[in-house]
Order: sequence, then C-alpha cells, then structure tokens
Amino acid sequence: MRRIGSGRAALAALSLLLVAMPAWAEVEFYQTVDRTEVGTEDVFQLTVVIVDPPNDAQVRFPAPDDFEVLSSSQSTQRSIEMSGGGPPVIQTVRKHVLMMRAKRVGTLTLPPAVLTGGGRTWRTESVKMTVTRGRTAPPPRSSRSQLPDALRNFPFGSMQDPFAEEEAEEQQEDSQGVPREDLRIPRGDSDLFLRATLDKDQVYVGEQVTLSLFIYSRVDLSSVDSVSMPKLEGFWSEDVESPTQLTGETRVVNGVPYRTYLLRRRALFPMRSGRLSITPAEADITTGMLFVGHRVHRVSNDLDVQVRPLPPGAPKGMSNAQVGDWKLSLETSQQKVELGQPVTVTVVLEGSGNVKNVTPPRLETPSAFKVYDPKTTDKLTPGKWRIQGRRTQEYLVMPQRTGTFTLPSLEFPYFDPKAGRYTVARTEPVEIVVEPGAGGASAMGSQGTTSTPLTDAASEQKNVLTAGGLRPLRYQARFEAPASAVWQRSFYVPAVLAPMGLFLALGLGGFVRGKLSGQDAGNRKRARAARKQLAEAEKLRAGSSSAFYGEVEKAVLNFLEARLHVPVGGLTRDALDAKLAEAGVDATRRERVRFVLESCDTGRFAPGAEQAARERILDDAAAVMEGWDK
Repeated sequence: MRRIGSGRAALAALSLLLVAMPAWAEVEFYQTVDRTEVGTEDVFQLTVVIVDPPNDAQVRFPAPDDFEVLSSSQSTQRSIEMSGGGPPVIQTVRKHVLMMRAKRVGTLTLPPAVLTGGGRTWRTESVKMTVTRGRTAPPPRSSRSQLPDALRNFPFGSMQDPFAEEEAEEQQEDSQGVPREDLRIPRGDSDLFLRATLDKDQVYVGEQVTLSLFIYSRVDLSSVDSVSMPKLEGFWSEDVESPTQLTGETRVVNGVPYRTYLLRRRALFPMRSGRLSITPAEADITTGMLFVGHRVHRVSNDLDVQVRPLPPGAPKGMSNAQVGDWKLSLETSQQKVELGQPVTVTVVLEGSGNVKNVTPPRLETPSAFKVYDPKTTDKLTPGKWRIQGRRTQEYLVMPQRTGTFTLPSLEFPYFDPKAGRYTVARTEPVEIVVEPGAGGASAMGSQGTTSTPLTDAASEQKNVLTAGGLRPLRYQARFEAPASAVWQRSFYVPAVLAPMGLFLALGLGGFVRGKLSGQDAGNRKRARAARKQLAEAEKLRAGSSSAFYGEVEKAVLNFLEARLHVPVGGLTRDALDAKLAEAGVDATRRERVRFVLESCDTGRFAPGAEQAARERILDDAAAVMEGWDK
C-alpha cells in the first residue's frame, strides 16, 4: 500500500509540473524589412523576430558588404493565453531592430540571419532589396507597429500592441526635431556629424532667415575646440545665440536616437534676390574623456535660400533694411519752453528686422528751430529666433524765437513679409510753445532794442556870444624849452633796437617755417604710407572680405588725416564731408570719398562682392589719393 501511494503521489507531482510548465512551441525565426524599395540616402528597418528562443540562443545578424548598420536595439515581450480549462500558454517573443542603409544602387540581397541554441541552428529567409539613387518616399509609419506573425493568432482582446509605446515615443521625438526628410545621416560619420538648418528656405529681400548649427552625436563629447561658420556672401548677419556650454537634447533621426547640441544661431538678412548659397560650416570636436579623448573634424551640409524680390509699388527711397514689423514714435522732453532753452526730441523706431541697419526718418522742424546732429543708440531685445529691438535718435533742438510751432508727422514706409504688402508707420504732430525768457526778449539777436542816448561834452558847441557881443581877438605868446639831443628823444632807443628785433623776428619766422615744413614733410610721409597701405590691401583682394575692405578703409582714412591735418577716424560720413568741404575739397572728390567708405562698410558687413567689385574699389580708392594738390 505504501508503494502504491508513493507512485500516485509521484504521478500527481509530475502532472502539476507539466501543468505549471509552459507549452513549448516550435521555435519561430524570421526577418522582415519595412520596405523593399529604398534609395541610397534612405534608412530602412530590418526586424529579426525569435518566438520562444532557447535559453542559450545566440543570433548572428546579416553583415553584407552592400549595407551598413547605423544602430540596433532589442526588446522582449511575453504573452499568456488562457484557454478554457486548459493550462496557460506562455510565449516569449524577442525582437531585434536594426537601422540600415544601402551603399550602392541595384538589386541587392540581405543574407539570412542565423540562430543557434540548444544544439540546433535556424536560418531566416534572405530578403531582396531594390536600391535606387537618392531618396524615395518614406515608409508608412504604421508598418513598424504591427505585431509579429507569431502573435497575431493569440486572443489579446483589449491588450495593446507591445511595441506601440516604443513607436509613440519615437514619433514624439521626431516631431520635436527637424522633419525626417530634412536630415540625411552622412556616410562614415553616422555617430557624430554637423547639421545646419534654416527656419525657412523662401524669403523676401531683407527678410530674416535664421541659420542654426547643431551637433548630432551618439558618443560622449568632451569639448568643441573651434567652429568655422559658413561664408555668408550676399547676407547681412547678426548673432542670435552662441551657447558657452553644450546642452544636449534627445532627437530621433530616421529611427536613430541622437543627442543634439546647438553651436550657433545667426540671423541672416539677404541683400539681393535670387538663389543664395550658404557654404558648409566646420568644427573640431573632441570625443571621450580625459586621456582617451579623440579629436575629429566634421563638415556640415550646405544650404540654399530662394530670395524673392520685393513686389512692385515700393515707396520712393525705401531700402532693403526696411523689411519686417516696425513701429515709429516721437517724444519731446517738454512741450513748453523758454526762449534760449534746448528741447530734446527723440525718434524711436522699434520692431523686428534688421535693427542695426535700418535708418529712422530724419526729424523735420520749422525754421524757427536750430537742429543739431542726432545721437543714435541701439538696443536689442533677447530672442531665441528673431532679431528685434529699437533704434533711437536723440536730437537737440534750440528755439530761435517765441511762438507756437508744430513738429510735423514723420513717416516710415516698410514691407511686411507676413502680410505681403507695404505699410507706413506714422507719428502724430507735436506742438511746442516757446515763451519769452527772463529778460523779456522775444527773439535772440533782436534789433528792436533802443540804446540810451549818451551826451558827448566834447562835441557840444560852446556859445561864443556873450551879453556884450563878440569876444575880442587876443594873441598870446608861448615860450618853449630848447630842443633835446637826438639820443635823448623817445624814439632813439626803439630805432637803435629795431634792427636787432628785425633779426630776431626773421630768425623766429625761419624757425616756425621749419617747423611747419617739418609737419608738411610728416604729413607727406603719412600720405605715402597710406598709399603703401592701399598697395598692401590689393594683396588681400582674393582673401577675406572683412580684411580686404577694412584695409582699404584704413588706407583712405589715414590719407585724409595726412591731408586735412586732423583725425577723421571717429567721424560720421556727414561730419567727414563737412571737414572736406571746409578744407576746400571739391564736391566730386567728396562724393568719391563717401562712395569708397560706404562700399567698404557694405563689403565688410555684407560680404559677397565679386572680384570685379573689389577691383573697382581699389581703383576708386587710388583715385581719391591722386591729384590732391592740383
């Protein structure tokens, strides 16, 4: 009886063990791709699925010469099927996802993947791929979230797709970054590359387009040693953001996760219409940490911007800088002032656009006011993407007579790229009352003041008549002392000293003339140095725009200082023109000087001039220095 009982207990334990064990099914092993027609610039997905893998399963993925693997990931899912009255069925699905890209065009073959485990070997089917040059349409997003074939027959009911959460996260990360079709992972640099992007690729002349330069990395970064921004020929550029520390954020590019770091962000204002090219940026980046760091050089992609000309109907005299969204205002320090007291009039132009290159309208005043040159200040408002701020011009206005006067309304025409039309910003007229000062004068320098008559006693005629008639004529004698000797007279000493004084005067005159001639010689030497500096600038005409135009401008200014005998480096163009006019320089030469200096400003801050333009600037600068004494 004891033996029978022991056998039944063993059978019951064996039955419970079989019930508790999962129902092992045959191992399923296969591979699929999200599409079979791709381009050489496309990234496609290879999915290798193992259903109920052995405990010691090892997978060897296909590694053909015609494809490269950009990234790989693995996930495992378990499912339990409860059938009525039967034991539960537990199934394990292991999924390997490889992001790949073809290296050449043609009909290519992905070899089978190999699975070994439990003393057995399994192979998948090979996959035929058709590869064309360039890019093809992206695959449907839903294809990645489908269940493996081995799980489609199980009654999950309301159970969600086990890979749906992963797919949703990737879609969310893709939506936060640059659109998938805008990013192409460069070959050979897939772990670390530079990417330049624009917020828009079609703009009007003078409209801002924002250039951003990012690092995309799947390795640890130590430092960025140097960054060379693109050559921006045909653009006026302003710095928007230049982080001093690298701050990364996660972004998924074609299914591959990267950490992205912003290097530079610049605002570009195109100065001419047509298709403008932006050359690639370059950077030296150190990866790794401490003694295992590795320095690499990366080059970004190039970009194109289609610049449309401003539509017809532009107001007269409108420049390319008058594009954006602007607001104009006029303020006065006081509207009631005494004669002889100044008034500060402030013209403020604020908004978004090329703040540092826009010019507010000039203040117009009645003839009763004397207006001095304005003081211009700029204030930029920090922004992540747009250049915005204000340009202020302060005028000092001096009233010349009493009365009530009106400062007329100012107008600033501009083009609004959002609305696609021209708009005019206006100010309201401002009334200023000028009252008499403390002295009661109604005008400075008035000629209506009557002076008090003065009596000149010496000019009065005396009455020569008396009560008795005419006075009698009388002759009165006068005695004089003997004449003194010549050497005793007052003019003798000056006459004797005059030759010596004349000699000293001549010597002093020669000394002064020598000094002046020395100054002239020094000025001539400075003029020759300026011409030599212009010759040195000619050697830079094939190099950097800023270096070339800066050297030409310094040569011209040094020459003018030598000729005018006054420093001109800090003068405005109008003040310099006034100095030249005072020195008797003719209008034609003054216009040529202004043209050369303004061309140098344009060349430095908006590079892109052709070689012929640089030749013309050199010729004009040389013409400014020629024939000065004629």
